[in-house]
Amino acid sequence: MIFSSVYGKFTDIRNAFYEREIFKSFALGAKTVSVGNLTVGGTGKTPLVALIAEILAENGEKVAILTRGYGRKNPKARVLVSDGEKILADAATAGDEPFELARKLGERAVIVADANRVSAANWAREKFGITAFVLDDAFQHRRARRDLDIVCVDATNPFGNYRTLPSGILREPLKQLKRADLIVLTRANLVKKVENLPEKIGEFNSSSPIFISGNKISGITELNDFLAERDAVKMDKNLVKSRPSLAFCALGNPDNFFDQLRGENYDLKSTLTFPDHHFYREIDAKKIEEAAVSARAEILLTTAKDAVKLRNLNFSTDCAVVEIEMSFADEANFRRIVENFQADEKKPLKQ
Repeated sequence: MIFSSVYGKFTDIRNAFYEREIFKSFALGAKTVSVGNLTVGGTGKTPLVALIAEILAENGEKVAILTRGYGRKNPKARVLVSDGEKILADAATAGDEPFELARKLGERAVIVADANRVSAANWAREKFGITAFVLDDAFQHRRARRDLDIVCVDATNPFGNYRTLPSGILREPLKQLKRADLIVLTRANLVKKVENLPEKIGEFNSSSPIFISGNKISGITELNDFLAERDAVKMDKNLVKSRPSLAFCALGNPDNFFDQLRGENYDLKSTLTFPDHHFYREIDAKKIEEAAVSARAEILLTTAKDAVKLRNLNFSTDCAVVEIEMSFADEANFRRIVENFQADEKKPLKQ
């Protein structure tokens, strides 16, 4: 408890230094939107990052996604994951989420993995003529100034026990929600009601719009077709639903994936989890196969984030990749905000 209090005070002091411009933030030379969260673990922001990049690209922007690339081989190196034409790095070198984004977005975005977003932005702007940046997981990365600051709040576990690290899941005290320009409640389809969440958020930020989103399974692809990086024929979802299955993943919040499958009536016999950002080995494939046999499962189900780390592994049981996308209760208005925000290098940091 005392360590959480110390940690929270430290983050408050750090934020105060940025607000008073003792610590400097730097404009990236193009319109910039940040997507982040206030908690550790997955909040479902990767599909949102992809959607924002798609919206910007559809409106004629030359888009670059800047990401740290957690779990990659050399976290200090700058990796050009995609040049907007082809993928140039594998999942181990790029990180699983950047590689997944590169595969999903194709020619719609340049993707760079680099812990130094400011330096990476300058490089990408000069090399590719970038006109819009999307910062992945950057709410706490305040050196990079942003014109639109989006915070994701996971409706299934919004704030944990309301404590900061290490005894809670908050990266910062809840009052720091005041910095957000826009808040997205994710995975709302997995909870019975979310009506009380906007009210709770309003205690800390009553001026920024709140959008409610959910997940839906957009398609299922056989693993080898998915890894072949070509437009593959999607599997019949109803046939997959009817087959006894084992689902496995290495996510920050694995239960959300399993609950999504159950909520859409897949015949889920068993589940298996690995640590977040885990890179699979042959021994893991054997463990998954054994669990499937024990559960009498006919098919394995996993996520796109996991699938990119399964190359060169052998499964005797059918394995399919479940692809998930976001849906908004008010997508038209969300799109309007993303389409119309403007770069303002003189914009003050939100007080």
